[in-house]
Amino acid sequence: MRVETVDLLIIGAGPAGMSAAVEATGKGLSVTVLDEQPAPGGQIYRNVQHADAAQRAVLGPDYQSGLRLVDAFLASGARYLCGTSVWLIDEEKQTHYLRDGQAYVIKPRRLLIATGAYERPMPVPGWTLPGVMTAGAGQILIKNAALVPAQPVLLAGCGPLLYLLAVQYLNAGAKVAALVDTSTTADMLRAWAHVPRALKGWRDLGKGLALLNTLRRAGVKHYRGAHSLRVEGQAQAEALSFVSAEGEQRIAAPLILLHQGVVPNTQISWSLRLDHQWNDAQLCWQATRDAWGETSLPGVFIAGDGGAIAGAGAASVQGRLAALAVVHQLQRIDGDQFKRQARPLMKALKRHLAARPLIDAMYRPLAQTRIPADEVIVCRCEEVTAGDVRRYVDLGCQGPNQTKAFGRCGMGPCQGRLCGLTVTQVIAEQRNVPVASVGYYRIRPPIKPVTLGQLASETTLG
Repeated sequence: MRVETVDLLIIGAGPAGMSAAVEATGKGLSVTVLDEQPAPGGQIYRNVQHADAAQRAVLGPDYQSGLRLVDAFLASGARYLCGTSVWLIDEEKQTHYLRDGQAYVIKPRRLLIATGAYERPMPVPGWTLPGVMTAGAGQILIKNAALVPAQPVLLAGCGPLLYLLAVQYLNAGAKVAALVDTSTTADMLRAWAHVPRALKGWRDLGKGLALLNTLRRAGVKHYRGAHSLRVEGQAQAEALSFVSAEGEQRIAAPLILLHQGVVPNTQISWSLRLDHQWNDAQLCWQATRDAWGETSLPGVFIAGDGGAIAGAGAASVQGRLAALAVVHQLQRIDGDQFKRQARPLMKALKRHLAARPLIDAMYRPLAQTRIPADEVIVCRCEEVTAGDVRRYVDLGCQGPNQTKAFGRCGMGPCQGRLCGLTVTQVIAEQRNVPVASVGYYRIRPPIKPVTLGQLASETTLG
């Protein structure tokens, strides 16, 4: 079977992937973009091309700004294949994917992984009850279908997305029962050391302060320093109980949205056996990269939040830098041109990253919401509790991959996406060793489900 080649294959059509495609096609490279979503934009600009004026007004100017990038991407000449699922990439960068029930294969000269991030799990007692969702899921409902809660919604956890979503709900006419913030005074004091550097990213800081002011003016009750969170209810969520500086609290709410930040989607990078390191500031794994996004496997790049959490602005710049490095490697520009064109992008990236240490320090998830008590389920697919994992360790389990043999942990439909970080940290705590020494699940293909019939239909891109 003849495998078709392309100069640059990009996986993901979010800010990083789209920006990379625009940069690379503008320099004469042939580019193909594979994306799971039905339209470009990624999670941050999801459905922006089809959102009406009312949706855009609710979601705010940052969301609307993505329309320019989507338009530029669609006009770039890159081949865009939406609704695709990548299920295998080998060390030669040969990529196998599914689209419309058909399996295809393509071999790029260079590969850019721009798969973005997903929400960090927040396993607190009761988090599996109906009526409990992630904040990201709530925002997706607004972007995809303009759906907002008909009853008061309670948001709990930490991170800028909680404030943003609360304001978006207010803009849409929904009622916010309360904002329960797990950030502590100690977090604020620890973050203070990063303020001088963060001032270089004053625009991002200004946006955060504006969100808080909007919530304050709207009279939204804001509890700070919350801990001991527990979702109460039998058949479904009925209330959230917690402890704050004001004492024990119980707030009735039929819909509770949890969030404590986002983490890189590393499923593909782990499956490629790339070098990874534990980022203690962001409490997650990230693939090792150079300044241009190239990983430990030559010719494979990662850009955007799939590498480390930095936001949409940084992701766009990283996508352009990675594309520029590919253009240079493929000898479309010489070394002097590369340095000259990269210089302003590096400067812009530094500005986008200026506030990140401050944000990471201010919104560091609590240990108890990352490493739960024994009775709390950590693997929702296989209903494995934190106590089960601790018992596996007592029986000799050394790392996440071994939990599969002890109790099928991480073997469900999500393939460890929801439980991986939690299981790693529970094991590290039980063994009393650093998280970095415990490791992660050994991700194997298929990364996404594929049938034997689809495999038999595999053909070249065309």
